Amino acid sequence: MSPIGAKHAAIVKRLNLILSRQISGRAILGVQDPILLSDFTEPQPDLAVLRFRADFYEEAHPTPSDVLLVVEVADSSLDYDRDEKIPHYAVAGIPEVWLVDIGQETVTQYTQPDRIRYIEERTYQRGDTLNSTSARGIQLPIDEVFGQKAK
Repeated sequence: MSPIGAKHAAIVKRLNLILSRQISGRAILGVQDPILLSDFTEPQPDLAVLRFRADFYEEAHPTPSDVLLVVEVADSSLDYDRDEKIPHYAVAGIPEVWLVDIGQETVTQYTQPDRIRYIEERTYQRGDTLNSTSARGIQLPIDEVFGQKAK
């Protein structure tokens, strides 16, 4: 896998800051850490909001029941993230996934997994605010994700 670009890295940092502020003391934010979906599937999403555990998952990686929200940031990996990774999250029962599309400056929210796919899919753009359905109190102002618009 090729290294991520500067814009991708900047968006992950922005999301880290936004989410960290909102979940402080209530949940754990994993950044590019593994999630054990099955014996054969262990993705490393850009970010994951996890149920709080005092040991910070020291003994084992989080499993689907530990995950409230997964965030994937995509540029060149958009098709792979949307068509390969997100279905794996649905099969595992991850309750919510956000797919950040760098090129279009949109965030698509996937919710209500039925163990095959996500039933609900909604896309947000600049000017919108996304409200998490699985991680209480998390709001994502889309403008903050992508930073200042170039003039």
